[in-house]
Amino acid sequence: MVKFSKQFEGQLVPEWKEAFADYWQLKKDLKKIHLLNTTSTDNTSHMHSQALFSSLRKFSLFRHQHRDRGLIQVHKKLASSASKGDLYETELLEQLVDTEAAKEFFECLDLQLNKVNQFYRTKEKEFMERGESLKKQMEILIELKSELKKQCGKGAAKNSKEDESISCTISCEEESIKDRIGQEQMQDNISDEFERDESTDSPKSDGIGNSMRFKREDGKMRSLSGRVFNFQGKNLRIKIPLTTPSRTFSAITYLLKEDLVNQSLKKCGQEGGKLHINKTKLRRAEKMIRGAFMELYKGLGYLKTYRNLNMLAFAKILKKFDKVTNKEVLPIYLKVVESSYFNSSDKVMKLADEVEELFVKEFAEDDRRKAMKYLKPLHRKESHAITFFIGLFTGCFIALFAGYVIMAHIAGMYGRQSDTVYMETVYPVLSMFGLLFLHFFLYGCNIFMWHKTRINYSFIFELATTKELKYRDVFVICTTSMAVVVGVMFIHLSLTAKGYSSTQIQAIPGILLLLFLVLLVCPFNTVYKSSRYRFLRILRNIVLSPLYKVVMLDFFMADQLCSQVPMLRNLEHVACYYITGSYKTQDYGFCMRTPHYRDLAYAISFLPYYWRAMQCARRWFDEGESSHLVNLGKYVSAMLAAAAKVVYEKEKERSAGWLCLVVVMSSAATIYQLYWDFVKDWGLLQFHSKNPWLRNELMLRQKIIYYFSMGLNLILRLAWLQTVLHSSFEGVDYRVTGLFLAALEVIRRGQWNFYRLENEHLNNAGKFRAVKTVPLPFHEVDDED
Repeated sequence: MVKFSKQFEGQLVPEWKEAFADYWQLKKDLKKIHLLNTTSTDNTSHMHSQALFSSLRKFSLFRHQHRDRGLIQVHKKLASSASKGDLYETELLEQLVDTEAAKEFFECLDLQLNKVNQFYRTKEKEFMERGESLKKQMEILIELKSELKKQCGKGAAKNSKEDESISCTISCEEESIKDRIGQEQMQDNISDEFERDESTDSPKSDGIGNSMRFKREDGKMRSLSGRVFNFQGKNLRIKIPLTTPSRTFSAITYLLKEDLVNQSLKKCGQEGGKLHINKTKLRRAEKMIRGAFMELYKGLGYLKTYRNLNMLAFAKILKKFDKVTNKEVLPIYLKVVESSYFNSSDKVMKLADEVEELFVKEFAEDDRRKAMKYLKPLHRKESHAITFFIGLFTGCFIALFAGYVIMAHIAGMYGRQSDTVYMETVYPVLSMFGLLFLHFFLYGCNIFMWHKTRINYSFIFELATTKELKYRDVFVICTTSMAVVVGVMFIHLSLTAKGYSSTQIQAIPGILLLLFLVLLVCPFNTVYKSSRYRFLRILRNIVLSPLYKVVMLDFFMADQLCSQVPMLRNLEHVACYYITGSYKTQDYGFCMRTPHYRDLAYAISFLPYYWRAMQCARRWFDEGESSHLVNLGKYVSAMLAAAAKVVYEKEKERSAGWLCLVVVMSSAATIYQLYWDFVKDWGLLQFHSKNPWLRNELMLRQKIIYYFSMGLNLILRLAWLQTVLHSSFEGVDYRVTGLFLAALEVIRRGQWNFYRLENEHLNNAGKFRAVKTVPLPFHEVDDED
């Protein structure tokens, strides 16, 4: 049977852990009482009589019997601040052998009860305000859709093929009203089920009900989000975040058509007050409201879990106290807990029922089962077949790889006198797949460790719980893919060793790469389609930086690409070799002799850093935080260091001047990167921390792991020294040495990933941020200057 402490830790909301009752501290206080009881021998007979008396009245465990004198009395006091609610304080009425320890226990118990009540009250108020705001938004949406439907119905006979983006109108008037509907900048994310059109903004969970008014500038009421229209006595604007290039270009086009807008506004005043409303924008507004309802419902579910788990924790610890002290305080104190605010308030339950009813009616066409798929998505069940296939393909991979290594050693492929054609044409394919799936395997290890340490990576990456990859899925993809790759390479090497050199045999590695690319873009719903397409969307966002709004998963993936520069260069070389048809003549030097391909190969060394720098620029533009500019400088320094290395490698004589420049630039970039790794990304090197040179909160119990990781990160960051020293393993081809160093960088990135998300999780937990906040589309504006 699972202990309650493990069950409690496994079910609590990770970001709210500090707000839950500290069950573990209460157990420690209870152990002190237990030790004092076991060392006391004077009251043994008294304890036996008490145990007998207690057993006779166990049937009334949860109802306090009338007695002349109870063991405790709980006093209820008013807090100094109304937001804190009532405070509870326990008084001991009977003297115990361990009175001081009992006082400490009940002081801690009162502290936990007051903490739980205060947190519950705060979160309940936040969710109620968010719910009221969403109800107003929903009323506007329903009325607006109804009005548009009427207008469209009237105009349908005149023009059935009219452009839907400007097809409908509603009346506009000149009066305005001051009211609150807006909110601060919030996350703009909607789950994959509703097409990921919006990106996340700064993930703040506070200030939900705060007002934001859009002032009129230069006497004109306008913004990039659209024209102001009057609806039911309120001046409103549909505000859709400019998160994609199409929306950005639409906003620019809107400004360029300012004269047309002014004419339209004049016409609106002359022709009875008609104003065009963008139907596409209205659909996006509906999607935003739908996503906001889903997040609100999730938050209400978390609050229910918070209440139930805390109630159970108080009951369990009081039952343990009764067992240890042989007293009966459970009925007395539990009655107080049951009547406290967090357990007696039913506002959350009512709001959850209202949200559920509204969602079923407006977004699921009165189909409750369909609505529940989005409001309460079921977690995908893990199959034992996946574990079986992991073992099967791991065995196949090991056997095939051993055979490949033996055959390559016999053929002398990887020695200093290696087959140049093979190493220049086939080996890049093998090394490319090796680096890719090593990185993917380490990602699976990251997922396993995040899951073990209760780091909520799904929330941080905004992954759908029904479609996210589990660590077993990642491992089965890695083992299967590498078994296929090594198997094909084994067959190709066997044919090459036997003297076959036809064009078809030389095309085998290229066909293998093509098959993987086809599988990646395969439109059929098979082989993790949702994950494959999400990966492609992330790559699109990275390549088109800074046109897309940057979210956590985007810049996290861009950081991974910064560690995969050798793989990208191999990909470019292999693509050039097969696309140009050089494989037919085995002219592997053609691409490096052609200036355009050679320049492209050098450009690829800079692209990941350029993309990451553009993401930093976009985040600075959106959020206005100067730290993003400092982070941009880190990637600029990396590009300068890479440029110095490229020039140094191209120099035939390799003068001492260029060597010094490489050393200086690379050293400066390395120091810059190490500082950012330790201080910003990992949150370590806090000098006033209770954990020396680390931080106050650690997810891993062994501190030495952090010190080891910091040292390993420092060593692996110095891999660029190989460029200067030109060291290689004796008797091994220099390309194998390059692969080994590239693999070390991938391993460094793998460990970096864990601590990066650990720091992000602790930041979320510090702000009790467990649900995303979606910006609402309809904002009321003020027509006063």
